[in-house]
Amino acid sequence: MLMRSLLTLAWSSLGSRRFVALLTVACIGLGSAVLIVVEQIRTEAREAFTRSVSGVDLLVGPRGGSVELLMGVVFRTGTPGRGMTFESYRQIAALPGVNWALPVSFGDSHHGYPVMGTDADYFKHFRYGRSQPLAFAAGNPFADVFDAVIGAEVADRLGYRLNQQIALEHGLEAAMDANHSHQDKPFRIVGILQRTGTAVDRTVHVSLAGIEAMHADWVDGRPPDAFDKLSAEEARLVVKDPERISAMLVALDQRAAALFMQARLGNWPAEPLSAVMPGPALLELWEIVGVAENVLRGMSWCVIIVVLVGMLTVLWSGLEERRHEMAVLRAVGARPRHIFMLIIGEALLLTLGGVVVGIFLAVSTLSALESTLVQQYGLSLSAAFSGRTIVPLFSGLLAAGLLAGLLPAMRCYRRSLSDGLNPEMGS
Repeated sequence: MLMRSLLTLAWSSLGSRRFVALLTVACIGLGSAVLIVVEQIRTEAREAFTRSVSGVDLLVGPRGGSVELLMGVVFRTGTPGRGMTFESYRQIAALPGVNWALPVSFGDSHHGYPVMGTDADYFKHFRYGRSQPLAFAAGNPFADVFDAVIGAEVADRLGYRLNQQIALEHGLEAAMDANHSHQDKPFRIVGILQRTGTAVDRTVHVSLAGIEAMHADWVDGRPPDAFDKLSAEEARLVVKDPERISAMLVALDQRAAALFMQARLGNWPAEPLSAVMPGPALLELWEIVGVAENVLRGMSWCVIIVVLVGMLTVLWSGLEERRHEMAVLRAVGARPRHIFMLIIGEALLLTLGGVVVGIFLAVSTLSALESTLVQQYGLSLSAAFSGRTIVPLFSGLLAAGLLAGLLPAMRCYRRSLSDGLNPEMGS
């Protein structure tokens, strides 16, 4: 009952200083919104990062660093070294304990988007997120040598539809000059994948046979001259299995055997290979890029601190004007602890109002940014906050607001009735 009366009194007191109170609430709201939006984006970015691949026990490629192999195979940025022989892929795929294996080949692009060669089983086995399979928004997996399946971002950004023909480029840069383009061997879009929020969205998928057909008349990475060029139909007839691929994805019958298989492939007799478990490698990579995460979080809390210092200043500076008000409250029976709780109540109401405004602003901002972040970065934001995200933030902000109100509350607590009735006395 007493607490309710004090909160009612605090509300009335803030109402008498409406402009300053609303300005303080707005500042706290803006700071809270910045913190909530950054935290939501940070959480979603981390989840999107770790859900890039699922159900794969090992990434196998040329001997080198785990991060390099991960970046090439999972995030499709660059190529993982010289690759590995196709014969090694066949032998590893046939090992006891291997459930399935997928070859992947990189090295070409289309308007800056990576081209990945694989086989049709990729669309059956590949998983992302919480073991979610790839789904088609339109069309089907590739079946012909010159069929292509594109990710959602490629389709949206370039405006592609089914049955359109596209020309791929040699190399990882968008170089459409005559020496780098495969315009003489166009691919037909037969499938468009649904958005995944992973590197799949910005990948052009073709068969390994398609990769080989594109380069059937190339020699040592150089384009043919006019006399040695093969047409698409001629290239189709001479296609054979590749000599080398970039890497392979391996799923085992028993995940517990991953360490044993990793050690075995690390000592592969035919050639030097590396076998990387995606989970630990993703966490290792996140630790490298996580510095930006900590910087963002630190900047957000700095904004909150500045805002709360502003609230502290408002409460503190207002005490001089309210000395008579406090003295009157003491005169009608309010004890020092009641004055203390009144100031704390005002700080609580200001902070609570600011946090509510901040949540509203954050929801509005995230809703406005959602389509842009999905299209540009594959971050599928939700304006509905999870408990593990909003509860710590909400509690932390309220605690910070109460701490900000502690100093002016203690100052009021120490003042005597005679100080309030006699303004000429020092505080």
